[in-house]
Amino acid sequence: MMGLGAMLGTGIFVSIGLGAGLAGPAVLLALAVAAAVALANGLASAQLAAAHPVSGGTYEYGYVYLSPAAGFTAGWVFLIAKSASAATAALGFAGYLLHAVGFGPAYLVPVALGAVALLTALVLTGIRRSSTANAAIVSVTLLSLLYFVLAGLPSIDASRFAPFFAAGAGAPAGDANARSALGAFLEATALTFVAYTGYARIATLGEEVREPRKTIPRAIIATVALVMVLYLAVAAVGIGVAGSDGLRAATDTESATLAVVAQRFGVPGAPFVLAAGAITAMLSVLLNLILGLSRVVLAMARRGDLFRVLGRLDERRTTPYWAVLAVGAVIAALVTIGNVRTTWSFSAFAVLIYYALTNLSALRLPAEQRLFPRWVAVFGFLACLGLAFWVERRVWLVGLGLVIVGLVWHAIARRRAQPSP
Repeated sequence: MMGLGAMLGTGIFVSIGLGAGLAGPAVLLALAVAAAVALANGLASAQLAAAHPVSGGTYEYGYVYLSPAAGFTAGWVFLIAKSASAATAALGFAGYLLHAVGFGPAYLVPVALGAVALLTALVLTGIRRSSTANAAIVSVTLLSLLYFVLAGLPSIDASRFAPFFAAGAGAPAGDANARSALGAFLEATALTFVAYTGYARIATLGEEVREPRKTIPRAIIATVALVMVLYLAVAAVGIGVAGSDGLRAATDTESATLAVVAQRFGVPGAPFVLAAGAITAMLSVLLNLILGLSRVVLAMARRGDLFRVLGRLDERRTTPYWAVLAVGAVIAALVTIGNVRTTWSFSAFAVLIYYALTNLSALRLPAEQRLFPRWVAVFGFLACLGLAFWVERRVWLVGLGLVIVGLVWHAIARRRAQPSP
């Protein structure tokens, strides 16, 4: 349930539309390939968590197994990836809410900014979500998605799945941004991969389960497999009912892909059921990302990798006040982009670089600490590094620029921290 709670969120409600708009029906294959990459990364994370059971993920693993620069890069791109994911969640929440109440996309950014402000204020109070609340939220999301699949099955038109591979699928005629079938497929794989990335949450539970060396890998495999089946079912219904063009249009114009598709089912209340599941899931994602990102900022500030002021706690010594405010401000700035494809693509590039470093760290584990063959981490590393550069060129160029800016800052900060001779 913890793994499902971490995975079922923005991805299934947004990225399937983005992927189908790029690769057409081949997004089904892209989802399967992305699941294989996610599984390799999840197993690498499990090995590292078992060998080095501390919080911080690849930020810590990079410092221990690679170098301080690699550790900092992992933390830096994690902040970029999850901030962009949070902005996508806010925009997705706004899209589904506005669609449910009958308002147009003109209010998308203001409503999303309101959600970021409200949840940032909530995190400042120190409120944490319990496992019981997680189970309740997962149940609502699962029920809404199962309802989508079952209600949509009678409306599927098999002709919408042909041709399976299509160059520039979903792109308007004459669009200069249309890509080859292979390029579109690889970009769709990169974007749908992000929808699986909650598996790392499972790897952090090593101290709270029995026999973690067995339980954690089994939980990761089971969760990724279950989520893949669910994603494939939802994507198949979406394409079979609305077609690739319909999914792309729903994602681009309203950011409420599945609710727009559900209108075609002819089932009373179907769009509202989907909207309820999406709103619940994405508010939960946004809340947890603000909470988690602020703690990463706190850890990096205490080490000197970010401004020291971000490492201060409030008067009760429970909440990193300035870190929470900084995270909220960055997410709000990304929300003003107002385009879920752009924010999700930034997240995809950064998170793929992050997990490339995860796999590279796993390759440095001593033989006695490995749980799986080296080829698993090699496959994960090559797949992540390769897919990262199949997102839009402007996205990965800006992403690389941000990585370079971060490394320059890190070098200056480390030099200043060194004692004078």
